[in-house]
Amino acid sequence: MTTLEKAKLWLSDTFDKETRDAVQFLIDSNSPDLEDSFYRELEFGTGGMRGIMGVGTNRLNKYTLGQATQGLANYMLQQFQGEEISVAIAYDVRHNSKEFGKLVADVLTANGIKVLLFKNHRPTPELSFTVRDKKCNGGIVLTASHNPPEYNGYKVYWNDGAQIVPPHDEAIINEVYSVKFEEIKFEGNDDLIEWIGEEQDDVYIDTCIENSTYQDVGKGNLNIVFTSIHGTTYTTVPQALEKAGFKKVDLVKEQMIPSGNFPTVDSPNPEEPAALEMAMDLAKITNADIVIGTDPDGDRLGIAVRNLEGEIQLLNGNQCNTILTYYILDQWKKQGRITGKEFIGSTIVTSDIFFDIAEKFGVDCKVGLTGFKWIGKMIRDFEGEEKFVCGGEESFGFMTGDFVRDKDSCGSIILACEIAAWCKANGKTMYEYLIEIYQETGMYYEGLINIVKKGRDGAEEIQNMMKNFRENPPKELAGSLVEEVKDFKEQTNYVVSENKKHVMDDIPKSNVLIYYTQDGTKVCVRPSGTEPKIKFYVSVKETITSKEDFEETLKALEEKIEEIRKDLQLN
Repeated sequence: MTTLEKAKLWLSDTFDKETRDAVQFLIDSNSPDLEDSFYRELEFGTGGMRGIMGVGTNRLNKYTLGQATQGLANYMLQQFQGEEISVAIAYDVRHNSKEFGKLVADVLTANGIKVLLFKNHRPTPELSFTVRDKKCNGGIVLTASHNPPEYNGYKVYWNDGAQIVPPHDEAIINEVYSVKFEEIKFEGNDDLIEWIGEEQDDVYIDTCIENSTYQDVGKGNLNIVFTSIHGTTYTTVPQALEKAGFKKVDLVKEQMIPSGNFPTVDSPNPEEPAALEMAMDLAKITNADIVIGTDPDGDRLGIAVRNLEGEIQLLNGNQCNTILTYYILDQWKKQGRITGKEFIGSTIVTSDIFFDIAEKFGVDCKVGLTGFKWIGKMIRDFEGEEKFVCGGEESFGFMTGDFVRDKDSCGSIILACEIAAWCKANGKTMYEYLIEIYQETGMYYEGLINIVKKGRDGAEEIQNMMKNFRENPPKELAGSLVEEVKDFKEQTNYVVSENKKHVMDDIPKSNVLIYYTQDGTKVCVRPSGTEPKIKFYVSVKETITSKEDFEETLKALEEKIEEIRKDLQLN
């Protein structure tokens, strides 16, 4: 079926007049958007279903959301026969998120499923927490994380509060794709909706504080700047910091206003220094020790601290997680809580420093595919056998404890501020604390290279790039021979010196390649599951013996990453 033929199906009476008119306009105007709107169906990636809002099968709209929710309802009615099924729903600040939240609720209640619906914007981790706290069978959050304003998305959680993983994800997708648009039940039953709000915030915040604090040192003397970057954490983080005992918190007031336009930034992504520019400017005025920003749905956080020159500098995700993980395990050790049956969680694209930290403290480091849903799966798989301590991934996500089964900025912010206060009370900065950790583990440094390829042609180009890197792996990177090639799609580990492929089936299949060189360099290659990008995660390592060596070593590692970029011909 051609794209035009697919589009014409949306001119039937199954679709409302507004939708039909919009599709007819695309056809009549011969719009280039027609092809991208209908050439495929939206897929569930590592973060669920995410796409540009508009009409079409490859757009997020009333019908694609309705189809996804009807398929989910069908599956839940099969899985929980005879039970009163309930689903919690939250949504972020994006355009249409509130309306989409009610739409999704209506489809569920039309199928006889009870809905716990937040009255207003709430962070994704609070949704995850609520699923478990209210003993729901599942959860849904409407969000596109830090994508541009024209995007929105839909993430599904199971009854453990974690995002869906096999076998549920594949089974749900099969149900979704078997739903015809005319079969969607849109006529909801408001009697099956329970509205939730501030009272749930209090329970969530109290639990964050309980699971993320270890000592009360210097909290009243720490200068904090916080920004929600127009996102959902305006509802939780300021209250949480105050309740946790931090007295000096300055807010970037212009960015505490929720807005799907994200008017003060080009991208509401705390991974990018530009997103925290206003916060850093405020930090200069207030002489802040730490700057923190969160993304629109409040699961990711960016942390900036004073570097060796006294300037505010954004840490990368691996650096943040290194500090948080080391501190937590150090506190657990001092409290006698490490028995040898504990573990931390990480992902295959995250720094290998977490293996070194885990070994130092006598805990296990379990690794899964990209995405926090795999860390959530670890917790469930080992529940009752091993105790989960904390987990993180390089893309600015971290979680403390298992009360939330997704990355959680609120608990992580409370913890980060405690560490900053403790460091300040002991005459050092978080940056210097990081260098002290590097002196024990070796200094790891990472770079992320994103190659953007939009649209249908871009998707094909990304596939061809993956095919080429799979069939023609580099023989050396930055002068060091490649000694292993891990292919998670083929589930093989090719050891160059043996000229032999070993089976590697402990992690599910995924379109990811990892190259390891003889000097400890690691390069991961994968297409993004949520954005039109192919990503290259580069990690390099060097020994460091003192704080005085840090700057010189950092420069050498930065140059090495640039050399690897050239070797891979990434322009």
